[in-house]
Amino acid sequence: MVKRFFDIIFSLFALLLFFWVVLISWLLSGIDTHTNGIFIQVRIGQFGAPFKIYKLRTIQVVAYSEKVRISKIGKVLRSYKLDELPQLFNVLKGEMSIVGPRPDLPGYYDLLEGENRKILELKPGLTSLASLKYSKEEYLLERQVSPAIYNDSIVFSDKVRLNLDYYYHRSFWGDITIILKTIWVIFFRKK
Repeated sequence: MVKRFFDIIFSLFALLLFFWVVLISWLLSGIDTHTNGIFIQVRIGQFGAPFKIYKLRTIQVVAYSEKVRISKIGKVLRSYKLDELPQLFNVLKGEMSIVGPRPDLPGYYDLLEGENRKILELKPGLTSLASLKYSKEEYLLERQVSPAIYNDSIVFSDKVRLNLDYYYHRSFWGDITIILKTIWVIFFRKK
């Protein structure tokens, strides 16, 4: 109950404070990617239920080919996690929380077994200990010979371990600490 109340207040405050940033980022994203600027994707939520997550579009489809690349504006949006700001609406809708395991694509959390399925009891979050540890995940995966295998065998299992640890040790003040660490990583860690 306290967590949900905090999520609503935090989301409303963040949206009021950063609405202009969301609006400008959305417009720039739309211009840069030649789309409506919004990316909607199905992710796995609490209790394994699918939901639609909102993000700002950062991927540009190269004309006359099937290739995709991160757009120029998209690189900036991703660097400061501005592409994630529309997820504050997911939080307001009750589909996500400010702190919790990051929602993944179908085929990962929904397939967990045994004790690891406890993670699905939590609402997915905007930030988590795992997302802090893997804040540069795309660059880590780029350096691997087989990124998909490395992700599935090393990164995902470590995220499960970190999220299960969060499940057992979560608290209001622990969430505040994760939020403060997230702000530090986004704005003060060397890029």
